Amino acid sequence: MDIINYAKEIFDSEIEELKIVREKIDSEMIDVVNIILESKGKVVVTGIGKSGLIGKKIAATLASTGTYAVFMNSAEGLHGDLGMISKDDVVLAISNSGNSDEIVAILPSIKKIGAKIVAMTGNRNSKLGRAADKILNIGVKREGCPLNLAPMSSTTSTLVMGDALAAILIKMRDFKPENFALYHPGGSLGKRLLMRVSDVMHKDDKIPFCDKESSIDNVILVMTEKRLGAVCVMNGDLMVGIITEGDIRRALKRKEEFFNLKAKDIMTRNFTRVSEDSMAIDALELMENRESQISVLPVFKDVKLVGIVRVHDLLNVVGR
Repeated sequence: MDIINYAKEIFDSEIEELKIVREKIDSEMIDVVNIILESKGKVVVTGIGKSGLIGKKIAATLASTGTYAVFMNSAEGLHGDLGMISKDDVVLAISNSGNSDEIVAILPSIKKIGAKIVAMTGNRNSKLGRAADKILNIGVKREGCPLNLAPMSSTTSTLVMGDALAAILIKMRDFKPENFALYHPGGSLGKRLLMRVSDVMHKDDKIPFCDKESSIDNVILVMTEKRLGAVCVMNGDLMVGIITEGDIRRALKRKEEFFNLKAKDIMTRNFTRVSEDSMAIDALELMENRESQISVLPVFKDVKLVGIVRVHDLLNVVGR
């Protein structure tokens, strides 16, 4: 047996079945989308067995992309979970045959509750198909299984049909990356799009600062102690400049007068700054998207210095 080629044959087989299912998409998809958009309730995805497993994924995808959705196992629905369905809901029932006992058994109750029923089935004339308000046809000619028994192509087509539905709803709802991040605060995208400069900046006694009249010795001492690669130069309560490690290296070229220099002599007066409310990803862009990259930014609240942030701090939470 040529295992590699046979694996590729299964891919080819399922891809061909997907193409067949794709051609079955018609105006009912528009109707289903409108039913969901106009619903005042939620989408309850239900199924049993392999279809149930795919249903869980579809419900999760919908829920994470702006559509209020939950999954209900059809068998559990027979024993009380139907209580989660209201008349304002849309029930997305999944059964390739359309005659799964558990799904068929809960259809009368769903009808009495008054929820809309959208069927994902490969059999329009099945009990589910006849009971449904709308149908998304997921019917395949053959499963990937060599016995043509285990659900393979049919579950793949169901999954992709669910993805297509979710993707359409994302566009119709104008769902944005920041909305997605709100539902994924623990993921890398959530951190990228939700984290603000104030969440990662060094503040209070960790801010390295000196007076504009400070000696170069004191500047170096502060920079060494705080270990942030820069010192904020102050004139009373106002920041008037910044000194970085690069400024120190450039000042060293003035060997004869180096130790007579003061902070005001080597500081950068027209420094780049950022607001504490700025998004971390925007601050990182500000530091990197320039001719000469900078590694440290002073952080302000209005005209007051409130912190300092390093490119490394931002990369740790935003990543690339």
